Amino acid sequence: MMDNTVTWFEVATDDPEGAQRFYGGLFGWQFTGEGGPIDYRTISGPGTGGPMGGLFNTKGEFPDHAIFHVQVADVEATCAKSESLGGKVVMKVIDDGAGTDFAYVSDVSGSVFGVFHRR
Repeated sequence: MMDNTVTWFEVATDDPEGAQRFYGGLFGWQFTGEGGPIDYRTISGPGTGGPMGGLFNTKGEFPDHAIFHVQVADVEATCAKSESLGGKVVMKVIDDGAGTDFAYVSDVSGSVFGVFHRR
């Protein structure tokens, strides 16, 4: 994967089973994993050869949304650069404990997207 490219997407919902039925039926996507402290299921599409996105169970703690994620070389530096260009850091960098740092950022019009780096 190359830095500064969209390499992941996420669907966040308080109804993951309903989302699985909808997206699975519409696009033939398959979902794996669930449970644990974070109910996060990976999404694979026909012919993709591996995960291309994730389904996050918000448990009603966040608004439902769909979002794209850009792989970057340095999450902290990208957040700082975003702010210097008029964007905002919506959620601070989080170490997910599995080797990925990420943050949610908004652009100058308020559209939210994710940035991440796998260590």
